[in-house]
Amino acid sequence: MTLLILGLVIFLGAHSTRIFAESWRGAQIARLGANGWKGLYSVASLIGFVLLVWGYGIARQEPVPLWTPSMGLRHLASLLTLVAFVFLAAAYVPRNAIKARLHHPMTLGVKVWALSHLLANHTLADVLLFGGFLLWSVLCFRAARARDRSAGTVYPAGTSAGTAITVAAGLGAWLVFAMWLHGPLIGVRPFG
Repeated sequence: MTLLILGLVIFLGAHSTRIFAESWRGAQIARLGANGWKGLYSVASLIGFVLLVWGYGIARQEPVPLWTPSMGLRHLASLLTLVAFVFLAAAYVPRNAIKARLHHPMTLGVKVWALSHLLANHTLADVLLFGGFLLWSVLCFRAARARDRSAGTVYPAGTSAGTAITVAAGLGAWLVFAMWLHGPLIGVRPFG
């Protein structure tokens, strides 16, 4: 569990500077330059990600079960991950109504993804991994909305075409990942 926890601290810590240390982040960007900061941020994120994936893999070899998830929760998790993929697509497709309304769909996608995986999984490692990401996404969304209010950010209205493309892209990505990639990459086949 140590590697998983260390990876989470480094990865989520790097991704939390805008939540807890906005002024420090600004000072580092001024000191290092934008590219220097992005390089440092990327290296820390990569190290944290490798550690958390490695640590989670080790923890899955000797699971510590906390409860028994029902089959119904697993089905609900599959549906919720579809929503998470649509939110993820909404972060990138221009002029969609989802981003126009929710403003930070990627963070919401992480929140829904983490919640769905907490519903479907039941070990201590799952609670640490997905619970950590859920807590981070809640705090990140709150901080991003506060920055938007402070800056008076206005998001452009969505269009029907942008929204349709968003939903289609999210559904397509979800199908590919759930049906063909989740098993080989994660070791669990959600539908088989």
